[in-house]
Amino acid sequence: MNIKHLCISLILLVWLPVEACHTPARSAIIGKKYPDADFVKLMHAAHSQPYTGYQFKGAQNCTNGTADEFSCLNIDLKGHLELAALGGGQGSDSWGWKHQASGRYFALVGRSNGTSFVEITDPENPIFIGQLPTTLGSSAWRDIKTYNNHAYIVADAINNHGMQVFDLTRLLSVKNKPETFVADRLYTAGAFQFAHNIVINQTSGFAYLVGGNTCNGGLHMVNIQNPINPTFAGCFSADGYTHDAQCLTYSGPDQDYQGREICFASNEDTVTVVDVTVKNNPAQLSRTGYKGSQYTHQGWLTEDQRYFVIDDELDEWRDEVNTRTLVMDFRDLDNPVYKGFHESDGASIDHNQYIVGSHTYQANYSRGLRILELGDLSEPEMREVAFFDTHPEGDGVGFPGAWNVYPFFDNGLVIVSDINRGVFILQPNLPEVDLIFIDGFD
Repeated sequence: MNIKHLCISLILLVWLPVEACHTPARSAIIGKKYPDADFVKLMHAAHSQPYTGYQFKGAQNCTNGTADEFSCLNIDLKGHLELAALGGGQGSDSWGWKHQASGRYFALVGRSNGTSFVEITDPENPIFIGQLPTTLGSSAWRDIKTYNNHAYIVADAINNHGMQVFDLTRLLSVKNKPETFVADRLYTAGAFQFAHNIVINQTSGFAYLVGGNTCNGGLHMVNIQNPINPTFAGCFSADGYTHDAQCLTYSGPDQDYQGREICFASNEDTVTVVDVTVKNNPAQLSRTGYKGSQYTHQGWLTEDQRYFVIDDELDEWRDEVNTRTLVMDFRDLDNPVYKGFHESDGASIDHNQYIVGSHTYQANYSRGLRILELGDLSEPEMREVAFFDTHPEGDGVGFPGAWNVYPFFDNGLVIVSDINRGVFILQPNLPEVDLIFIDGFD
C-alpha cells in the first residue's frame, strides 16, 4: 500500500464513527490488521464521536442520478430515520418482518446500544415503535434474525449478553411510542454469552450462533421450534471460527445431499460446508479457499443453490482493487470449484449481500447499496443495474456507510442500515432482466 492510500484510509477511519466487521480480539488472532494499528482505541472512539446526521425531506425519486443529496440509479428514496431518532448509538445490522395477518411491515435495526423497531407500512412516514436495549454494555456488532413472529438478537464482544428473544407481535399494539421493551427470554444455554452473528433455517426451526464464545467460534446450534423456549442442540467446532453462514434445507444440484440440512460457512479464509442434519454429529463436507483470499466474510447461494456468491472484506483494502464479488460452484458439495470474481467500476469494501431472483443486493460500505444482475456465473458474469449511495462523502476503502441490506419484503421495499445515518427505506425500480445475459450468451 502506498503512503497516500494509507493516509486517506486513516483519515476516513478517524473522522467517522466506524468499525470494521470483526472484533479487535479476532483481528489479533488472525493477524489481519486495519490501517490503524490501535484497533481497540478506534473502537472506543467510534462510540464517542458524533454520527453523521441527515434530515429527511420527504420521499425523493431518483432523477438525473440523484435523490436529494444521494447519488443513485434506478432506486428511489422512500423514507429515512436518523440514528438520533432511533435511540442513538452507532448503526449496525438489520432485518425485516411482516405481520402476515395485518399486512404491516417493520424494519428491525441494530445499534451499538440496542435494537430499534420501525414500522414502515407507510414507507414515507416511518414510525419508531420502540427499542429493546442491549442486555449489557455496548457493541459495534449486533445481529438480528426472525422466526415465527419472533426476533433473535446477538451481540459480539459483550460477556453475558446472551441471545435476546423478542415476540414481535408486541409491536402491533403499542400505545405510547416509543416504548422501551424487555426481552421475553434470554438464552444462555451451553455456556453461551456472545456471538458475532446469528443464522436461522426457516424450514427446520434451528438457529446457528456463530463467531461466539462457544463451539470454538463455530456453529452453536439452537432449537427454536418453540420460539419462546430455545434449547441447545449441538456444536460444530472442527473448522474453528465462523464469521457468517447460510443454513438451509438443501434442494440443490448435488443429489447426495437432497433434503439434508446444510450450512455454508464463511470461515475467514475458506468457505466450509457442513451437514448439520444430525445436530450432535455434524459432518464437514468440504473446506475451500481461493486465490487472493484476505477475509472470507459472508456469502449467499443463488436460488438454484448451485453457486455461492462471496464478499471478501479485506481484498479491496489489502490488494488496492475495486469491489470484487467472488463465486464458487457448488454443483458437488464435496468438491466445490472457485470460478473467479467480478470487479466493479469503483472502490469500496463489500460487507453483506443477499440474492433475490437473478439479482444480488450488496451493502458496500462507502458506496451504499449496489444491485447486480447475475449472468453466467461460471465466468462469472455480473453487471450493476441499480445503486443508492448512502455515503455521499465519497468512495473509498474505509468502513463508513452501509452495513446491511434487507431485500426480502414482498412489496419490493428494501431497507439499508447505515453505520452513520440510520435506516434508509428504498424502492428499487429494476430494469427488465436480460434473459440473454443471464443465460450466458452475452
